[in-house]
Amino acid sequence: MTSRILRPVRAGRRTTQPRSAPLLGVRLPLAAAAVVAVGLTAACGPSSSQSAGASSPSAVGQSSQTLPAGAESASPSASAEASPTAASSASPSASAAATTGSTPAPSRTRGTSAAPKPARTSAAPAPARVPGPGYDSSADAQKQIDAALRAAKADGRMVLLDFGANWCGNCKAADKVFAQPQTTAILGASYHLVKVDIGGDSSANSALLRKYSPSGGSYKMPVLVVVTPSGTVRTDTHATGNPALTSDGINSFLRKWAP
Repeated sequence: MTSRILRPVRAGRRTTQPRSAPLLGVRLPLAAAAVVAVGLTAACGPSSSQSAGASSPSAVGQSSQTLPAGAESASPSASAEASPTAASSASPSASAAATTGSTPAPSRTRGTSAAPKPARTSAAPAPARVPGPGYDSSADAQKQIDAALRAAKADGRMVLLDFGANWCGNCKAADKVFAQPQTTAILGASYHLVKVDIGGDSSANSALLRKYSPSGGSYKMPVLVVVTPSGTVRTDTHATGNPALTSDGINSFLRKWAP
């Protein structure tokens, strides 16, 4: 009798207090949402609210190794796409120009110097004038000799005195050699030539011959006397004899006594 009474009660409990279907429906979506949230957290990593200093040591070391050289000195306002090398190689004048808005002056490259200037060379003195053939009997020979000595002191040339006469054959032969280009060049470069006429009656010119060729006696023309700028006689052909009156003979004589 007792067992029969309990069974209906238990059956009644089962039928009167079943679990509510709506509550199970609510719990299942909440559990699924929690699983999805955990998966998203594991996949995406730490949230954006985490501080930048909380990055892992491996990430910090990797960023420091891949950081380009010279990036530490780059300006914070520089663009992230700008080349660190270009930013570090910019000249101070360029940065100053960017600030003031002016165009920078071109900078000189260090270690280079300006092109050397050409060495100054003193110009060679102009060749001395070589008188033409013959002898001018009306010329003031003393004045001509004085002028030649002054010019010789100024330029260091020698003075060549040529005592002769217009009727003298040897003097004409010497004049032909003096007119040749090579001999003229030697004369113009090294001598001031003065021609003195001793074939006439000029006592002044005869006195000049004896002054510069004092050995006396009979003179064989032309008499060639080389005088220094100070007036000292270096050689006198009346005493030594004339060279051959050819280009070789006269040129050798002139070169021998040139300064």
